[in-house]
Amino acid sequence: MPWTLNREPQGKMSLVKNSMVQVCFPSLGHSVSLPLRLGITPTSSSVKIEKVVCRGQYLIWRSSKNGVLSNPEFFSYGVEAYEAYKKRSLTSDILDEQRKVHEADLVIFQFPLYWFSVPAILKGWMDRVLCQGFAFDLPGFYDSGFLKDKLALLSITTGGTAAMYGKTGVSGDFKYFLWPLQHGALHFCGFKVLAPQISFAPEFASEEERKGMMASWAQRLKTIWREDPIPCTPSWYFGQ
Repeated sequence: MPWTLNREPQGKMSLVKNSMVQVCFPSLGHSVSLPLRLGITPTSSSVKIEKVVCRGQYLIWRSSKNGVLSNPEFFSYGVEAYEAYKKRSLTSDILDEQRKVHEADLVIFQFPLYWFSVPAILKGWMDRVLCQGFAFDLPGFYDSGFLKDKLALLSITTGGTAAMYGKTGVSGDFKYFLWPLQHGALHFCGFKVLAPQISFAPEFASEEERKGMMASWAQRLKTIWREDPIPCTPSWYFGQ
């Protein structure tokens, strides 16, 4: 079901932008995605909210329609996915997800932090959908990645508090765990990455604090199209 986000018109023109939100969270994550539905006015951007949690098919090998390996003597998932893409034999569910990514100007990933990474089902979505040929090639990655005209944003909920993810916190600076996700996955495919939206420990926060998290997220979404991407360089993550 489409939802809308505000976008300020440029001059006399009102440009329509398409956003895709991948929600991978059975409960709290849906709450954090609510600001996307609160919005905001029509005529600005189309927002499609996709529930990755319902798609167990991404957990198993099923990239080729016929299931025939291009090299049965030596299995390589990356090679097989690439061959299936080139032969246009990817399964319909993967093609459908790639179509949604292709149509989107902004892709927001909403998920809880699991072991400093994404939940397994979202990792499976990335492995299957952002395959070689569709999202990147060799050469054809990072600034030359095939999704270079799109924006991406990670909206994350954590179990730990903000203090735990500070420079002197027990978990270290939160930017450390963003490196493989934002740089190694999204930027590798060419995405221009916006600063993450991190909601620290909503499960243990007070009702007032959770409302503040929601309000902050909703306010940011009103001007999301005016934001500049972060510099995808090691210094942004690790300092000089």
